[in-house]
Amino acid sequence: MNVPERLDIPREVLNIAHKLEAAGFETWCVGGAIRDTLLGVLNHDFDLTTAAHPEDVQRLFRRTVPIGVDHGTVAVLDSANRPHEITTFRKDVQTDGRHARVEFGVSLTDDLARRDFTINAIAYHPLRHEWRDLFHGAQDLDRKLIRAVGDPNWRFQEDYLRILRALRFAARFEFRIHGPTREAAHANVQGLSQLSAERVREEWFKGITTARRVSKLVALWREVGAARIWLPEIRATGGGERGVIDRLPRDPVLITAFLASDPASLLTRLKCATRDVERGRAIRDWRDRYPDQKRLVDVRRWLAETGPVADDLLTLLGASDPHNNLPRVVAAVRVARDPLSLKELAVRGEDLIAAGVRPGPDVGEALHRLLEEVLEDPGRNTRDYLLTRV
Repeated sequence: MNVPERLDIPREVLNIAHKLEAAGFETWCVGGAIRDTLLGVLNHDFDLTTAAHPEDVQRLFRRTVPIGVDHGTVAVLDSANRPHEITTFRKDVQTDGRHARVEFGVSLTDDLARRDFTINAIAYHPLRHEWRDLFHGAQDLDRKLIRAVGDPNWRFQEDYLRILRALRFAARFEFRIHGPTREAAHANVQGLSQLSAERVREEWFKGITTARRVSKLVALWREVGAARIWLPEIRATGGGERGVIDRLPRDPVLITAFLASDPASLLTRLKCATRDVERGRAIRDWRDRYPDQKRLVDVRRWLAETGPVADDLLTLLGASDPHNNLPRVVAAVRVARDPLSLKELAVRGEDLIAAGVRPGPDVGEALHRLLEEVLEDPGRNTRDYLLTRV
């Protein structure tokens, strides 16, 4: 790949680099924005790496956020309150596969040598318009290759999350993983069990939202062995199901629930929010139970029973059977504003008590019976009719 002579760097980033360089601190652009720009992918999130220590950055800039001072990272806020990450040149001096202790005061060369993949280890000087590509990352971009910097076994043992990052980048850009890097990922995959659920969830969800084809991401997780450790509920998918996965919207909870035999168990393991776990459980309970679209009463009853998860179920149905007419039938029911829940009934509990229903469980039972009648015929949803039925 022929790198351009100069990159179009955002003015706010240039201002930060100017200030650091003027204070005597060597400063380079590095990371994802450089990689994406060379690939022609829009990315304005330019990160800087510098010889300045965190306290130097905090002294030079009035508005900063100490987002990772122990690891050398300070965010500088620009005039629009956008954060720009500034990280000190560093190298790992000790790691347990999850947490690293870093040393500051090293060179750009040392800093690039500790990065995960060659495509992420390309540096560009925003003022002198110089390139530093010690590990041939631009060449790997051209070859569509994910390759670890240096010894892949050591790279993954420094931080096992890098295994999942390799899978995510391969799925996002549709690159292949370099043979030794893939072998090292497979050999070190058991180290993933040491990671926190939050880090794994973030990587899995980010992979779903960025992959060109989610089916490729799933295949990579299975092939390397990551799914066995963290996503054991993921079902084997055939050719037809792979097509369904790729037609679904990039909703991580929905896709995870579709793939899993027990979505609630998987989402719980990933420490998802309770609402996401319950959503996954509802999708599992209802995903094979669709109403007869020719019977409006069945469609209305189905909508009443499924509640909010109905839209998820219709999305899954549309991806697996694009010609199914149920989504249009449901849309017609919703346009007609047919009552589907107790709160949409023309009477309330106090109305029933005033009509002679004994306070307590009898009120709830009566309301549910009235809702059944209204689901059969929405025209019955009038105060007079319902009170006569009581």
